[in-house]
Amino acid sequence: MSFDLKTYLLIKKEKIEQFINSYFNPPIIPSILHESVLYSLTAGGKRLRPILCIASYEACGGTEDISAYAAAIEFIHTYSLIHDDLPAMDNDDLRRGKPTNHKVFGEAIAILAGDGLLTEAFTVLSNPDYANIKPNALIDVISEISTASGLRGMVAGQAYDLIYEGRDPDAGIVELIHRYKTAAIITASVKSGAILAGADDNQLKKMADYGLCIGLAFQIIDDILDIEGSTKEMGKPRGSDAERGKMTYPRVFGVLESKKKAKDLIDRALNALEIFDHKAQPLREIAKYIINRTS
Repeated sequence: MSFDLKTYLLIKKEKIEQFINSYFNPPIIPSILHESVLYSLTAGGKRLRPILCIASYEACGGTEDISAYAAAIEFIHTYSLIHDDLPAMDNDDLRRGKPTNHKVFGEAIAILAGDGLLTEAFTVLSNPDYANIKPNALIDVISEISTASGLRGMVAGQAYDLIYEGRDPDAGIVELIHRYKTAAIITASVKSGAILAGADDNQLKKMADYGLCIGLAFQIIDDILDIEGSTKEMGKPRGSDAERGKMTYPRVFGVLESKKKAKDLIDRALNALEIFDHKAQPLREIAKYIINRTS
């Protein structure tokens, strides 16, 4: 029987959004902060990171509903987008086809919304009542995600991204930026699902390999779409990376070589999943989706 990725993604996305809606009901106060948080959190993202967490959990034999813990990863991802769009960072006006958070609510509220989402994520992750998960597993997941999100992960990547704007192309720096800014949290999403399922050391290593490869490939495709994609499909202006002199794979290696690197990474990701059975099919199909995505 063939696997229907579109249906799988839709089902998991609905579960994550059900949790988000219930979590913010009743509304937080003040109301403008509530509106700002939900404006970005419900702006139509793919929910790729939390879905990867769930798919990894299932691939390693997990049977509980871990939508709450997966949704916490989306909180962190959304916080990073709100802050990344700020004038002091990338100064973007459009995100997912809508005005960026600070354009609607002002910079101060946008900053606070991001701060709140980051902090609230760990409120969720530290709550053992959402699923029958061993407390030690939750502690390990908190460590994994906080490391990937912080000064040794995504925050460092964002800093490198800003520092190296406009500088000469550098292969080592572009991989460093992509590894920290994008691949770290994607890898943590995949590993977290495996940890919650009680995966063994070999399974965890293979999931980490898979996560790193698809994380790097995801950002390479993002870089390529900034050149070849459409503003309408991407929901943000095409060519913004080039305008700012961002350190991207196409700028360093060219578009054709970047596409080859992305394909090689996806092939490595699929090889990492060879020890898993049919329950890892969603992860396999997600890897193939990443290489072919247009938004």
